[in-house]
Amino acid sequence: MKWEDIDWADKTVEIRRTLQRVDGVLRAVTPKTKKSRRTVPLIELCIDALRSHKRQQAKERLLAGEKWVETGYVFTTEIGTPIEPDNLRRTWYPLRDAAGLGKMRFHDLRHSCVTLLLRLKVPPHIVQAIVGHADVQVTMAVYAHASLEDQRKALDQLAEHLAG
Repeated sequence: MKWEDIDWADKTVEIRRTLQRVDGVLRAVTPKTKKSRRTVPLIELCIDALRSHKRQQAKERLLAGEKWVETGYVFTTEIGTPIEPDNLRRTWYPLRDAAGLGKMRFHDLRHSCVTLLLRLKVPPHIVQAIVGHADVQVTMAVYAHASLEDQRKALDQLAEHLAG
């Protein structure tokens, strides 16, 4: 995601590219499906965090001086270059552990978002649009996780219905 992809007035981000390793180099490529290329609304919490991050990145740019490489990316190294996936993981692990999230992978945050949206009774086709799945079945089969609590609630509802 680049800063130019954020529409601050409309509070949206346009998903236009993804970073992939091609011939050993991180390159921006077009997302794999048409539905992956999308505009996603941003909640105020994200807008605030992005504004704060932009200020922090400006400080990093000043500190880096001539070493800074202007890529336009929102999330970069201390010198402006794209973050290597292995470095992202090394940064993620201490944050994850401090938050008590167990062995959660960084990508599992996406699964958690889908699961929480579905738990909040957001219609599956809306969740599908947010995460950019080509098919709602992917959203439901791969990303929707039913917790023991969800299962218990469903069976309690069934019990209430059967009891009359």
